[in-house]
Amino acid sequence: MEIVYLETSFVSLLVGNPSRDLLTAANQQVTRDWWKLRRQQFLCIASDEVTQEASKGDAEQARRRLAVLNMLTFVQASKEAEDLSQAFRATGALPPNAQTDAAHLAIATAARADYLLTWNCRHLANAQILRRLEREALRHGWKLPNVCTPAELMGDSPYENESDS
Repeated sequence: MEIVYLETSFVSLLVGNPSRDLLTAANQQVTRDWWKLRRQQFLCIASDEVTQEASKGDAEQARRRLAVLNMLTFVQASKEAEDLSQAFRATGALPPNAQTDAAHLAIATAARADYLLTWNCRHLANAQILRRLEREALRHGWKLPNVCTPAELMGDSPYENESDS
């Protein structure tokens, strides 16, 4: 079974109140569809980094996020993950305020996840940044997971036939 690391933005969109922003609302729907239609085909994992982020903010939203996280398998931040996170930050590919993003990617990499599912396209699902971080991971003997959005990991899309009408 393939392994999917669920990053905090995924969990936030999964349980968040419906957004008035059309793009965010669409991303919420894709996230909920993925959770309903695809999650059983993967081993879904998270880390304490996700829990720490998910615990912040509105108390009710945090409660919802943590309830989802309680359903997942947790992986620990190993020494290898900590070293890799530091190496990712040292590349300069990520801004100083993206330490948690470096940690997510390093933990997922060290856990040998096949995918890292995120809506964070600024720092994680960003082709230019990933290209630099992939070189760094390889230099340290690691292979990055495929970092993607739920839409990219949907498989047989429930939306396929909507344009056929």
